[in-house]
Amino acid sequence: MTNPGRGANRSGTPGVSPGTTCSRPFPALPADCREWASGTRSCCLNRRVTDPADARDLPSSSPADFSFEIEQRLETAGDGEGAPLGRAGVIRTPHGDIETPAFIPVGTKATVKAMLPETVADLGGQAVLANAYHLFLQPGSDLIDEAGGLGTFMNWSGPTFTDSGGFQVMSLGVGFKKVISMEENAYQSDEVIAENKERLAHVDEDGVTFKSFLNGDRHRFTPEVSMQIQHQLGADIIFAFDECTTLLNTRRYQEDSVARTERWAVRCLDEHARQTEARPHRPYQALFGVVQGAQYEDLRRRAARGLAELTGDEARDQRFDGFGIGGALEKSQLGTIVGWVNEELPEDKPRHLLGISEPEDLFVAIAAGADTFDCVAPSRQARGGTMYSSSGRINAKAATQRRRFEPLDPECDCYTCANYTAAYLHHLFKAKEMLASTLATIHNERYIVRLVERIRASIVDGTFAELREETLGRLARR
Repeated sequence: MTNPGRGANRSGTPGVSPGTTCSRPFPALPADCREWASGTRSCCLNRRVTDPADARDLPSSSPADFSFEIEQRLETAGDGEGAPLGRAGVIRTPHGDIETPAFIPVGTKATVKAMLPETVADLGGQAVLANAYHLFLQPGSDLIDEAGGLGTFMNWSGPTFTDSGGFQVMSLGVGFKKVISMEENAYQSDEVIAENKERLAHVDEDGVTFKSFLNGDRHRFTPEVSMQIQHQLGADIIFAFDECTTLLNTRRYQEDSVARTERWAVRCLDEHARQTEARPHRPYQALFGVVQGAQYEDLRRRAARGLAELTGDEARDQRFDGFGIGGALEKSQLGTIVGWVNEELPEDKPRHLLGISEPEDLFVAIAAGADTFDCVAPSRQARGGTMYSSSGRINAKAATQRRRFEPLDPECDCYTCANYTAAYLHHLFKAKEMLASTLATIHNERYIVRLVERIRASIVDGTFAELREETLGRLARR
């Protein structure tokens, strides 16, 4: 399967071999890009430099290497909920462009589970998102830095994101690991923890102490440490260290947490400026501030306004290059909360919504002004046999699929549906074959990526409302 219109981000084999001229399609690459030295594992933009003097003839890191351009605004969402904030645009990074809106596949540990990086590119993935906390634990951010950065390490030539570890403050602190969407219970407590879970993260004013889920070791994350780790990982877009709360925390705690996240954001800006100056041989990394505030309108708006105006205490010229929207929320409030935030954030900077991938949520969030999204759900559900389709969810393990000698979704253009039947996929799952996870993940990731591509096209040609009605109507009839 090929997907025209994305240019270099669809290359069949990311990267080139040592000893050849650097040919990666990076906009920031200078015309006189040097040939690699014998044995070098990455191109000049990602090269490991141990002697500062060696950095003088390499491309310098510049904020100008990152930008965002709005191409078309959403005229109407067709939902009667007021003026839409959605837009189609392009994020430009040192490792390529991202046409927005875009779904970003998650490769938590430097791999999208069950798939090759080349496969992610072939199904339309424009970037991947990895997790700083997990990569810090294994194999270590220093090792990835030595390898040439995240993209080189995992053989991915396109843009990369890394989460800061802020989500692990919640998932390891209170044990709610799987989803950000949750319901607001009748009770609230600042000591809440999921049933039968041990608290593996403890928050204080300076940072967070984590207990490793791998071996029990204790690790200290502060805003400065998170920035240092993410600079070692070398992703194009990185996130400020924040505290992700639950809906079960009290209003008072939410207020304190938003204020603490803003104080941490200042420290992130300062450390980001220090790391950028100290590592001029690396491509510029765009830093996104993360807006918290749970489901309180005043806290969300206050947090967004504060981060939009924020600079470092020492680095007075350092501001955020974009913004993430994080925190637990009720799905019914998604569009409202994202709208509050985006009404306050500057229009000329991109907005990333953390942890969203359901079709109905994508339409809501895009109309409310979100530009990019990430979520583990498509790949996680695929590995369990739950498949997306144009007419609703399909259980690939169900008996109804056993003799279904046609594609899982006849309307899907993914590699799996083009080459295999639902009956074969059913067999693989029942036989517990590894290929089941690969073919299922290809399908689910492509379904979401393609849906967002279609949403983007509908914004450009003015058919967003029609596409939403048609898509969600079919899903509701299932």
